[in-house]
Amino acid sequence: MLLRTILAVTTTAATVLLVPAAAQAADARPPAPPNRAAAAEAPAPSTTATAVTAAQRAAAAAADPVVVVGGLSGIAIAYGPIAARLRADGYRVSIFQLPNLGLGDIRESARALSSYVDRVRATTGAARVDLVGHSEGGLVSRWYVKYLGGAATVDQYVSLGSPQYGTYVANLLAVLGLGSCAGVIACQQMTIGSSFLADLNAGDDTPGPVRWATVRTWQDELVRPVDNAVLADGATNILVQAWCPLRVVGHLGLVLDGTTYTAVRQVLAGATVRPNCFAV
Repeated sequence: MLLRTILAVTTTAATVLLVPAAAQAADARPPAPPNRAAAAEAPAPSTTATAVTAAQRAAAAAADPVVVVGGLSGIAIAYGPIAARLRADGYRVSIFQLPNLGLGDIRESARALSSYVDRVRATTGAARVDLVGHSEGGLVSRWYVKYLGGAATVDQYVSLGSPQYGTYVANLLAVLGLGSCAGVIACQQMTIGSSFLADLNAGDDTPGPVRWATVRTWQDELVRPVDNAVLADGATNILVQAWCPLRVVGHLGLVLDGTTYTAVRQVLAGATVRPNCFAV
C-alpha cells in the first residue's frame, strides 16, 4: 500500500502505481543486513488440502480476535475479501482503516491503532488480538507493538507486503522531480534509509512474546526490493513463490489471493505453513 494519492500525481510521469488500498474502523534499522534469511521458505510446492473442519472452525471462534490493519490511501472495503474469508473460517474479525487514509505520520496511526485495539479487547473480552497488516499497516502495527505497549496486547503479527526496510518505489518520486514523496509524510517514512525506519528497525526486529510472520511475493510492484518485506530475529518469513513458483500475486493481491490466505490462516492457527497452491 504505498501511495495511490501520490501516484495520482505520478502516473502521468511514469505509470507507477503506488498504492493499493488500506483500511478507521470498519466495524464499527538502518538498511537491512544481508543475512535476513526467510525462515519459513521452502522450495517444494504444496498440494495439501486446506478444508477447514468443524473443530478448526470452533478453535478459530475461541481464538484471539483478528484486526486487519490497512495501508496507505485506501478504504476499509478493500479488505472485505480477506475479512470475509477469516469470518467464514470462524474468526472474529474487524478492519482498521488508517486515519487520514494513512497519509500522515505512521506513529500517529499507530496511536490510533492502539486505541482501536483497546476497544476491540473491551468489546470481545479478549486479553490479546492478532494483527494482520497489509503494506503500511504492517509498519503501523510494528510501531504499536514495539513502542506503544502492543507487546502486551498482541499475540500474533502477520504482515502482507509491508516495506519493513523501505521501498525504492517511495524514493522514486524524488527521481521523478516530485521532491520528497510530494510531501506525503507516510511515504517519506517508507523511503529506504528514513529516520522513521531507522528507529523502527533499531535493535530486535521481533520484540516481546509476539509471534511474528511476514508474507511477500516476487511480483510486488510497490515493495522493491521484495526482500525488504522480511523481518529478522526469528520471524517466520513466507515467500509465496517458494511454495508455488507459478503463482502470480501483486501487492494488492496479497489480500485477495487464495494461496496467500491459506498461509495467513495457517499462521494464525499455529499450524505448519504449507500454502495451498491451488486455492482460489
